[in-house]
Amino acid sequence: METKIGKIQLNDVLNGEQVHFNLSVAKLVENSLRRHEGVLTSNGAIRTTTGKYTGRSPKDKFIVDEASVHDKIAWGSVNQPISPEKFENLYQKVLEYLKGKELFVFDGFAGADPAYRLPIRVVNQYAWHNLFVHQLFIRPTKEELAQHEPQFTVISAPEFQADPEMDGTNSEAFIIISFEKRVILIGGTQYAGEMKKSIFSVMNYLLPEQGVLSMHCSANIGKEGDVALFFGLSGTGKTTLSADPDRNLIGDDEHGWSNDGVFNIEGGCYAKCINLSEEKEPQIWNAIKFGSVLENVVIDKNTGIADYNDDSLTENTRAAYPVEYIPGAVIPGIGGHPKVVVFLTADAFGVLPPIAKLTKEQAMYHFLSGYTSKLAGTERGVTEPEATFSTCFGAPFLPLPPSVYAEMLGDKITQHDARVYLVNTGWSGGPYGIGNRMNLPYTRAMVTAALNGTLEEANFTPDPVFGVLVPDCCPGVPSEVLQPRNTWADKEAYDQQARDLAARFVKNFAKFDGVSEEIKAAGPKVK
Repeated sequence: METKIGKIQLNDVLNGEQVHFNLSVAKLVENSLRRHEGVLTSNGAIRTTTGKYTGRSPKDKFIVDEASVHDKIAWGSVNQPISPEKFENLYQKVLEYLKGKELFVFDGFAGADPAYRLPIRVVNQYAWHNLFVHQLFIRPTKEELAQHEPQFTVISAPEFQADPEMDGTNSEAFIIISFEKRVILIGGTQYAGEMKKSIFSVMNYLLPEQGVLSMHCSANIGKEGDVALFFGLSGTGKTTLSADPDRNLIGDDEHGWSNDGVFNIEGGCYAKCINLSEEKEPQIWNAIKFGSVLENVVIDKNTGIADYNDDSLTENTRAAYPVEYIPGAVIPGIGGHPKVVVFLTADAFGVLPPIAKLTKEQAMYHFLSGYTSKLAGTERGVTEPEATFSTCFGAPFLPLPPSVYAEMLGDKITQHDARVYLVNTGWSGGPYGIGNRMNLPYTRAMVTAALNGTLEEANFTPDPVFGVLVPDCCPGVPSEVLQPRNTWADKEAYDQQARDLAARFVKNFAKFDGVSEEIKAAGPKVK
């Protein structure tokens, strides 16, 4: 499909001699170094920096308000409208800007299941950006590439800056999706994650129309073929917990759930690597090698060794690598229907239990609520954890009303009799600034017990405030850790924080219309 808007065709830009199509990893690394876009680390990864934009910029994301989508999009602060005229003018400006420049093009796919995959094209001003999308999306075979016809095109011009007054943007940066023109236009920001997440937003629009639930989750599969899903916002542990040496990784962030099972939307992983260590996260540590991209990680100039503990550029340091860099990764990324669904939350209040079982109604309540804490650096301007509610654990990427995704998940859980757990990877023993981040080995032990069924042997007691079912024991975890109140020195302070968070849940949930009384009653009790 050729992308045409107004008088300018994309091919006018791509017909130049300095346009490189589907270069190899080695050639992309070579070009990145030649253009001084990054440096090689001691283990062969290419390290880059992204300037002032070290995370997503949600206030600069727009959807073109076109007739065919106007009545379908959940417009608001997340899905901001921009007029077709403003978009077309900006699009033509970007194409004129790119003419004559050296460009890098990737043709590939989003969606591992051939029945639902989307052929995409990504046009990049930076070679390292093209390496990033080469590693993050699904790479075509030679035969597929010969027949490839892109149905959505991303154009990324990070050095082009918008004029907010003239172009209708909020700043010099912009991420704009046109569903009618099938184009994503990105400029003014060097943060590579915008390309990844904009395609995810597109899939979150297209897949439900095909009867497929699109999900912001990781997925893995056990030796017996049992599939598990891990929902959660950035920094809650999706990548870390799904990279389990005893299970095979399907994908770390974005999936679809069809009538046949789950499939990875991507072909790579985009892991947070602040405080990364070989001991705690060996699979991610070993995946950072030649062809991987490190964003904003501090490197020793003399040795080329990465200092993953240094957050002087941002806490949102990232590593991008193809999923096959994880040993035993499922290729293609397709699995059966999940037996276990895990909701991950990083509770900055430190009052939610580290693991709890949910009833069907509680699962729907917490999916709609999507409570977590935005962690430092994942979005521009976030410098310390902030309590937030992100509907369906992915509100920034969902163009359709939340009820669309929630109803589909509820049907899937019921149809396939999946067990659902809420796992707090946030704070214990006190809120952020007083308590400590949940012990990762304990979290791994709890998740393992949930997946293999041993947790079902425990006795479960409803939490007095949140109502979720808390186990009295778990292999490999001290019993006192399972009850968050026990970990606080000041019990009255815990009670106050728990009431405070419960009230926030209730206030947030009041915005949902048409929810059954059973689901409403599954939420926290405010006294």
